Amino acid sequence: MTYVVTENCIRCKYMDCVEVCPVDCFYMGDTMLVIAPDECIDCGVCEPECPAEAIKPDTEAGLEGWVALNAKYAAVWPNVSEKGEPPADAAEWDGAPGKLEAVFGHADPAAA
Repeated sequence: MTYVVTENCIRCKYMDCVEVCPVDCFYMGDTMLVIAPDECIDCGVCEPECPAEAIKPDTEAGLEGWVALNAKYAAVWPNVSEKGEPPADAAEWDGAPGKLEAVFGHADPAAA
């Protein structure tokens, strides 16, 4: 099992999860964070820290595409190990529908 970052992180990037991760497996793009699935030790400490509730265990149904998206972007985005400031408009984006398609141009995370 691993944990993955899902759609609600897009445009929120609260980063509370980053500061509790014992293995620094978070990577940051312009619009969201991802977890490197091969680095995650499945400890689960990040999941309850996410104010946007965007972190899920990959054992939940329908998250295969998110595992692929996290792996793809963890390989190219820079590692982040310290909490930064979320975007000024994060609260406006929290819970907004259709963020994946709006930002990545696809409704399927595996295609992003």
